[in-house]
Amino acid sequence: MNAMRTMLLTLLLIAAPLRAQTIAPADYAADAQSIEKLVNEDYAYLDRFADGRMPMTEKLRAEAAAVGDEKQLIRYAERALTLLADHHAITGSSLPDSWAVFPSYADLWVERRGDAFVIQQVRAMSPAQREGVREGDRLVAVDGKPIAAAVAGFWADLGAEGGGERDGFAARVLAAGKRDRERRFTIQRGPAPPRELKLPNLYFMALMDRPVLQFTQAGPDLVITFNDSLGHDATIAAFDNAMARARAGQRIIINLTDTPSGGNTTIARAILGWFVTKPTFYQVHSLPAEERQSGIARRWVEQVLPRAGKYHRGPVTVRVGRWTGSMGEGLAIGFDAIGARVEGSRMAALLGAIYDHKLEKSGQVIKFPTERLYAVDGTPREQFVPKAAASPR
Repeated sequence: MNAMRTMLLTLLLIAAPLRAQTIAPADYAADAQSIEKLVNEDYAYLDRFADGRMPMTEKLRAEAAAVGDEKQLIRYAERALTLLADHHAITGSSLPDSWAVFPSYADLWVERRGDAFVIQQVRAMSPAQREGVREGDRLVAVDGKPIAAAVAGFWADLGAEGGGERDGFAARVLAAGKRDRERRFTIQRGPAPPRELKLPNLYFMALMDRPVLQFTQAGPDLVITFNDSLGHDATIAAFDNAMARARAGQRIIINLTDTPSGGNTTIARAILGWFVTKPTFYQVHSLPAEERQSGIARRWVEQVLPRAGKYHRGPVTVRVGRWTGSMGEGLAIGFDAIGARVEGSRMAALLGAIYDHKLEKSGQVIKFPTERLYAVDGTPREQFVPKAAASPR
């Protein structure tokens, strides 16, 4: 890696801003202590927890009271949000040795099955795939520690307990690793001897020069592949350019299998708008925080509108997988609502829509799901399963 790339990577990793104003240590502690209340007021999925409250631990409450500067606040916020076991709950700023954001900077989807931690899916074109890791392999150790012990230690470090889906969450985070170092883990396939691997973390991918999308004429089909670009301003124009090459009635294949970072509804509606002739419902929103505050439930349906001079009459197939996340998942349920074929596996199952929540004293931001999202038939977005398996490429 040359000096310029090294410098860029360093700037990427150190996301915490420098602040000109002076903030008292007590203010940082107050912000840390406010996170529990904020989550209990605004987190959209409190029903995931037995008592309908954030599963805060006494260990972390003691840590919050001891926070005295910006770095400590960022670290505390990361640790507190981890208790939610929600890959969609993250901090706005981070540190060089923070855990990688999952699934954006991860290449192994790990699930606990009985006593084993099984790799359910491997990200295409990733370091893990290039090293021959395959679906069905077992993750048996991380950094030399047996995976069950590493997962138990992950939760014990927070004063919490794992179990069930929480252990799969922890294993995925451990496999994604820390942002500033290589990953070391042990993989085993069937009865074969375990295999030790050393892999780079995926933050170098942020510096890769990739177009926002690619399109190819593949036999009778036009295939449009998004490169994790559903939040990029240039994506709309690039998609319009690709669609301008479509033949009348041609099948369009929309490949969303590498969209783990999500995006925004403007881009999603611009894409969907090519395939409708009238205003059409594509996803449902609800805001639990408003019901908690007022006792009155709020739910609304979002529409996609036709785009002037842009319409394609022809079949559409949408491909999804575990690295289809957030707005990618929203696009999938939207395409399903307008009659497209959605094929592949379960998606990232990222919960709801995240809002930015600014802490009062420091201005630091934490992000977590504040809206719940549903398909138009009422299926929670995170539970949507494609009706068809992936077809041969």
